[in-house]
Amino acid sequence: MGHKDGEVIQHSMISKSIERAQKKVEENNFGTRKRLLEYDDVMNKQRDVIYKRRKNALFGDHLKYDITNMIFDVANSIVAKGKANGSYKDFEFEIIKHFTMGSPISESDFGNKQVPDLTNILFKAAQEDYQMKLNLLKEKSFPIIENVYQNQGSMFKMIQVPFTDGHKTMTIVADLKEAYDTQCESLINDFEKNITLSIIDENWKLHLREMDDLRRSSQGAVYEQKDPLVIYKQESFHLFSEMIDKLNKEIISFLYKGEIPA
Repeated sequence: MGHKDGEVIQHSMISKSIERAQKKVEENNFGTRKRLLEYDDVMNKQRDVIYKRRKNALFGDHLKYDITNMIFDVANSIVAKGKANGSYKDFEFEIIKHFTMGSPISESDFGNKQVPDLTNILFKAAQEDYQMKLNLLKEKSFPIIENVYQNQGSMFKMIQVPFTDGHKTMTIVADLKEAYDTQCESLINDFEKNITLSIIDENWKLHLREMDDLRRSSQGAVYEQKDPLVIYKQESFHLFSEMIDKLNKEIISFLYKGEIPA
């Protein structure tokens, strides 16, 4: 164009062309950032749910309410699955598996009553049974704590107490004097707290890996002329729902079965 190297090019056509190119690049970058934020928004909503439950367990706030809600959710899941399958034997097995008790619902009621009514019956029976199990656990634990406190209380402040459900063993750290003074009430609280935290963290870490895999695999929806973000949102909802159901059942199952090994 007759210009020399290093000379400033001043022309309206060139300036407008550069502006258009810059605008297009910025729009593309904005679109990419917006897309990433939409993906992150899905994870943030799930993270809020999990972190709230972790906080409740960590500080003891509303943990009892969370456990009550989990008992209800597990009862509802067992009933809904049992009614869908139409098998009373499978229904009984699921109750024994997670609540370690016999079915409070007869085969006749199972066939005639609806899911909400059956859920309320099972929830009430499971909740009463859970309180009985906690009281029994305190009675079994106190002689052990009392023996350690009276004979070795001057040597230890914190103690490790193992709990097992018959398959997995978890160690609970508790204040020895507090456990003795409260006749193991504080030990039971630590038991609920530590089991809940451990199982939440274990399942959340697995879920994060699954979400990463889902994010990568959902990009293949482009070849089917589908929006990857829509597929990601749908599948992530199913994954999160399944994870919460699994998490609830594992926590409740351990709380019902947990004992200090002989």
